[in-house]
Amino acid sequence: MDYTILTTQCKGPLYPKNQCCDALKQFACPYTNEINDASTNCAETMFSYINLYGKYPAGLFANTCKEGKVGLDCAAGPKKNGVTSNNVHLFLLPMVVVMFSIAAII
Repeated sequence: MDYTILTTQCKGPLYPKNQCCDALKQFACPYTNEINDASTNCAETMFSYINLYGKYPAGLFANTCKEGKVGLDCAAGPKKNGVTSNNVHLFLLPMVVVMFSIAAII
């Protein structure tokens, strides 16, 4: 995966909410089916790599990018290969948030 959409748009020290969350949606929304699949480690892996390449503070995206109780709204976001995902929300599950926070600390 190419993480430059995140690393070029979401920069510290202020990490602007609109830029960071828009970049996360551009990066992740095409893969909502895969990321939301709790039977895989896709979400954990994605956030581990986001932290590795972006050196972001622990919990940045989970604490900043919230759009209601169901997660990020990907309905109007980019599609993978032009195909609409079955899921219209990207869930930031508590376990993923914890894993991302731990990975950021280590």
